[in-house]
Amino acid sequence: MSDFPVPRGKLTPQRDLSELTWLRVGGPADYLFQPADVADLQSFLRDLPKDVQVFPMGVGSNLIVRDGGLRALVTRLGRGFNSIEISDGEVTAGAAALDAHVARKAADAGLDLTFLRTIPGSIGGAVRMNAGCYGTYTEDHFVRANAVTRAGDLVTLNADDLNFQYRQSELPEGAVIINATFAPPSGDPATLHARMADQLAKRDATQPTKDRSAGSTFRNPAGFSSTGRDDDVHDLKAWKVIQDAGMKGATRGGAQMSLKHANFLINTGDATAADLEGLGEEVRKKVYDSSGITLEWEIMRIGEK
Repeated sequence: MSDFPVPRGKLTPQRDLSELTWLRVGGPADYLFQPADVADLQSFLRDLPKDVQVFPMGVGSNLIVRDGGLRALVTRLGRGFNSIEISDGEVTAGAAALDAHVARKAADAGLDLTFLRTIPGSIGGAVRMNAGCYGTYTEDHFVRANAVTRAGDLVTLNADDLNFQYRQSELPEGAVIINATFAPPSGDPATLHARMADQLAKRDATQPTKDRSAGSTFRNPAGFSSTGRDDDVHDLKAWKVIQDAGMKGATRGGAQMSLKHANFLINTGDATAADLEGLGEEVRKKVYDSSGITLEWEIMRIGEK
């Protein structure tokens, strides 16, 4: 660490990542960096040895860190990066702002980002993964994002730069999103809040929200999110093909495919990352054998086994 720059924020060597992820598994990162502010993030990345890999981490809601940990510097944005500002019909949210908070704040101002309300995670992750729900995606209301590159430069990225696709975007390697701006449609605040309450009730009725999970495990083979409408077709939904392959409720060690929603991988208490990823791969194989469909992971898996 002697050749590392000295930040104003917090730099922790050999930081266990398991307690920072929703699934509560995984080994240590070489370093965890929590910058004090944007200038601190810029100068630190600029002066960091070029061979050190940088991995930006949000709230760990969509992540399996493997048991061997991560040979990288993990950046995690905190309090200085969670502001939510609303002006002239646009919402600008810090990358660390929680999706649910942004949805509620926007609704207060009569702006419709209700699709974010039930998405676990933060705005940086929503942009990175083009998060979506009820047929609406981050890209639909996205205007721009500011990010700090691996070289420490502050850049503005538009939709073309990010090349949004279903459940993914193309963020430059090692770049850290610091905020994003959206231009949502307007709506009546009371109506928007009522819609979100309805969405939450539906989610709690159909998903294992009380269990340790990382949200949806696999992308829908159909290539789009559930719309939430009554006429939604389920044939090419991940949960349906998993259920049809007989893998709903399947277990491996402390890992289980939820009995409440077949596309949720849960840690029942003592799962390792290997249990979780291994069960996921078993599900992929069984689904392929039964339907010829290759499921793509939606949960990001990083680190060494």
